[in-house]
Amino acid sequence: FFGTVNSEAACSVNATSMNFGSYDVFSPAPLNSTSTVTVRCDSISFFIFITIGTSPNSGLFNPRQMQHLTGIDLLNYNVYTNASRTTIWGDGTGATGFGFIFFVPPNRPRTRTVYGRIPPSQDIPAGPYSDTLTVTITW
Repeated sequence: FFGTVNSEAACSVNATSMNFGSYDVFSPAPLNSTSTVTVRCDSISFFIFITIGTSPNSGLFNPRQMQHLTGIDLLNYNVYTNASRTTIWGDGTGATGFGFIFFVPPNRPRTRTVYGRIPPSQDIPAGPYSDTLTVTITW
């Protein structure tokens, strides 16, 4: 007797907000921040990849852009896979990389840090800016 079975695991992804605080248009230094992405799967162990999508405001990985809450003004920023902020976190295409969690055992969360940066010297109006990125896991 030979049989096959298809089993699908349920995985969840939780991400914390990346809050940059106040951006000083006169500062010569970039503004950095971090957040985290946590993955938990219910019953099966996985080797997984984490990708972070393009900005809906720019349609690109580089630069991603936050939009002013009440206007059309845009603020360039990006998210990175490493603390030195040299590899843009994307889907592995072009000049982007992806986050790799080597192993996710059942019901044990794994967390990766996301490193953000707003480049200096952007002449933008004051006010709140935001963007929403989609996090996807694949195995």
